Amino acid sequence: MPGRAWIYVVFLLSGFAALLYQVVWQRALYAIYGINVESVTMVVTAFMLGLGLGSIAGGAVSKDPKRPVLLMFSLVELGIGLFGSISLSVFHAVGNATLGMSAVATFFVTFLLVLVPTLLMGSTLPLLVAHLVRSSGNVGKSVGTLYFVNTLGSAFASAASVLYIMGHAGQRGSVHVAAALNVTVSLLAYVAHRRAVRPQEIAATLAQAASAPPR
Repeated sequence: MPGRAWIYVVFLLSGFAALLYQVVWQRALYAIYGINVESVTMVVTAFMLGLGLGSIAGGAVSKDPKRPVLLMFSLVELGIGLFGSISLSVFHAVGNATLGMSAVATFFVTFLLVLVPTLLMGSTLPLLVAHLVRSSGNVGKSVGTLYFVNTLGSAFASAASVLYIMGHAGQRGSVHVAAALNVTVSLLAYVAHRRAVRPQEIAATLAQAASAPPR
């Protein structure tokens, strides 16, 4: 894809997958722990806190200009997809093992269940922002544009999950759709990373060959 358009496309897909996970996981967790004010508050709090902590972690990691943020973004998306593909089985297994727990214990179990994937989801924005800032030098535009396309992807997923995906694919099929999107995004980001570092590797090889003493 020309220019930076591919970044916006993959982050839109990433936002789509993230919102689809949230819809499915909330329903799955409500089925396990019940639907009431306490359980809704617990699930939403766990999601928001995980995303916030992930954003802080991603921002801290991406500060070092030597770190390959595109490669890290690729690995993060792959991790989300791998967890997503088995998430419902994990939720149900943990739910069966924790029946009858107190509200406080339920909160911590719910938090731990979604902590890892939401941490990863939260880290995606600062990682891509760091990549765009390195290439453009414009922090405000990078943050604003990426936040817009990610939110747009979430909006599309919110509508699509209710109007089509959940009804036709069910919860398990829906998380598989989201996981497939994560893997696709991961592959695209990895290809972009390799294309970015390839000229550097070639230049380093040529410089090493030029500096080597003649035989």
